[in-house]
Amino acid sequence: MEKNLLSNAAVKNIAYITMFIDHFFAVVYRVLMQQHQAAGYEMEGMEQLYSIGRAIGRTAFVLFAYLAVEGFMHTRSRKQYLLRLGMFAFVSEIPFDLAFSGVCFHRGSQNVFFTLFLGVLALTVWEWTVHRGEETAAVGRPDGKAVQKKGYRKRIWQIVGSMGVLLCCAAAYALQTDYKFMGVLLIFVLYQTRARSLSAQMGAAGCVMLFGTWGVNCLKYAGSYSLNYLFQFSMGEMYGLFAVIPIFLYNGKKGRQLPKAFCYGFYPVHLLLLYGAAWILRSGI
Repeated sequence: MEKNLLSNAAVKNIAYITMFIDHFFAVVYRVLMQQHQAAGYEMEGMEQLYSIGRAIGRTAFVLFAYLAVEGFMHTRSRKQYLLRLGMFAFVSEIPFDLAFSGVCFHRGSQNVFFTLFLGVLALTVWEWTVHRGEETAAVGRPDGKAVQKKGYRKRIWQIVGSMGVLLCCAAAYALQTDYKFMGVLLIFVLYQTRARSLSAQMGAAGCVMLFGTWGVNCLKYAGSYSLNYLFQFSMGEMYGLFAVIPIFLYNGKKGRQLPKAFCYGFYPVHLLLLYGAAWILRSGI
């Protein structure tokens, strides 16, 4: 298999396709399953197909997290990048809630754009604090006292940056964004390991996906299920590591990008369409 076949635009398109597959099964196909179950039909085949569809969809967020890091590193304006993510987080919330909750506003879950926004915000805070630490470090003769002071100041700013990342994770959990703090940590880890080998990067990502999802599930379902069951359940998130294939083939080039309006608008529009399809199925029109 030849390497470096996929541009940034191609990887993004794969992310869109896998996300659509995931949401189709989560929104529309689930209604079909409910109707077949109510009619007394055999469900084993449909449940297997549902599991396959959702497994394919696990790769979508890993790709979007990877692309968020790429966007952060190459955007002309990180401020504008954050503003776009924040704006479309609010634009997408009603379609997201309609598709997954059936109501216009559901406080119990927020769409993935909020997760991406908080993840990129964490990177912005981290880089600012690291650069600030380098700028404010002591400058002078390379004697022991100056070196010690320089190292002390850099460590202080690194702690401040780490606190900023943790606050973004806490915000993701408090707001109940899609993927919660695991999503923010995944973006941060993909950023921190971007210069490492692909195997090391995906290994770190896998650890965050598994233990981050397990942590989220433990906080949510503690007392209702055993820790062992929740760990096994969290293993399903590891299907996302199939994202390594398009990332392995990524050539680092921009490619022929779709208009930004489509790239950002695809998320809320496809959710509205899927909600409409599910509503038609329920209504029997």
